[in-house]
Amino acid sequence: MTTATTAARPTVGIVGLTGCAGDQLVVLNCEDKLLDLVRLLDIRDFLMASSDRDDECPLDLVFVEGAVLSRRDEETLLRVRERAKCLVAIGTCAVWGGIPALDRLYDRQAMVRDVYGNGGLQFDTLPARALREVVPVDYAITGCPIEREEFLSAVAHLLHGNPPPSRDLPVCAECRMRETSCLLVTRGLLCCGPVTQGGCAARCPTRGVPCFGCRGPVAGANIPAALAAFEAHGIPREVAERRLEIFGPLPCVAAEEVAP
Repeated sequence: MTTATTAARPTVGIVGLTGCAGDQLVVLNCEDKLLDLVRLLDIRDFLMASSDRDDECPLDLVFVEGAVLSRRDEETLLRVRERAKCLVAIGTCAVWGGIPALDRLYDRQAMVRDVYGNGGLQFDTLPARALREVVPVDYAITGCPIEREEFLSAVAHLLHGNPPPSRDLPVCAECRMRETSCLLVTRGLLCCGPVTQGGCAARCPTRGVPCFGCRGPVAGANIPAALAAFEAHGIPREVAERRLEIFGPLPCVAAEEVAP
């Protein structure tokens, strides 16, 4: 990154909705780059980093983590969208709905009642939604959590007036680049790499752990072909479908819809 004058710094917010806060933690873990970030960005609203924040000021850029799971989340997101010229969804929950969106597969009210009893029906809770289902999203950085280098790269591109680079290769392609043996072919393991968006350097398969699809579907993901391939290797279709539903309930939407 290059340095910038204080006057030129864009005003920035980093906001969390319902989620694990792992993506915000990745930002704080950019340890050797944090001083560069604060020189380049006028970070006004980042509660996880500081309680001294301005949650009303206009923002040039805002990064939002988490899914919309309550009216409070919805109201916060609507206010943030009004304040910000550019909104970037960060993390699988913000981009796809993530694991919370599994509630679409079941009777939500029955689940709330089973877990919390009748009192749970009074909670401020809504069916999980990705950010793009509530407000326009300008760009997206997926991951569970996001990759540090992808975040830094996105900031650098946005500072130069360019969109963040897109990821249009699946995890399988990154396995090939690293000369990692296919876990589906060699060990018969259910690996979501063929349909999952790359960018993680195939971290899990390289260590012998099948991809769970935590980064969401790659652009143009051919879900029917993947299910057929799994079946050809002895993995029942219903088992494969349940695995693919963990981070993005089927049918997966096209990744092109997430960011222009």
